[in-house]
Amino acid sequence: WEDALGLLEGGLAISFASGMAAVSAVLGACLKPGDIVVLPDDAYYTIRRVAEGWLTRIGVQVRLAPTRGNAQATALDGARLVWVETPSNPLLEVCDIREIVRAAHARNVEVVVDNTTATAYLQQPLHLGADYVVASDTKALTGHSDLVLGHVATTSEERAGALRTWRNQHGAIPGPMEVWLAHR
Repeated sequence: WEDALGLLEGGLAISFASGMAAVSAVLGACLKPGDIVVLPDDAYYTIRRVAEGWLTRIGVQVRLAPTRGNAQATALDGARLVWVETPSNPLLEVCDIREIVRAAHARNVEVVVDNTTATAYLQQPLHLGADYVVASDTKALTGHSDLVLGHVATTSEERAGALRTWRNQHGAIPGPMEVWLAHR
């Protein structure tokens, strides 16, 4: 399953027990107290709740900016990570991934793209320079709504290793039946 996802994404894929487990792994592996994360103000609801709860409790500053008009690029100063969701869920706002990546990398900010809505069939953020791609495989990718899975893809062996460690230590390993169903 991870090999197949890696081919679709153009990188190394790490599978998780849910989309939110994948989200938590990226946030947990990348951010520490004192860091700043830039999130879309129209991001998936639960991601915003995690940011307002867990991230702020551990001392991570959360900045919100709209997806539309590449507004997140204006909030990058001092940030460690920018989270892009395009098209956003549920409003379907879009931004230019390549432009956000250019602006972020110029400031040494890592870029995560939530690609749940478009999937790797329609959009490949790693090819546009993103550092991470996150997706809930429960939705469009597996197409049947009969399983719960998520994944993260990256081109970096180091990042992939950190994500695998997080997954194993936090119990976010997907079940074999879900993986089999997804891979069909």
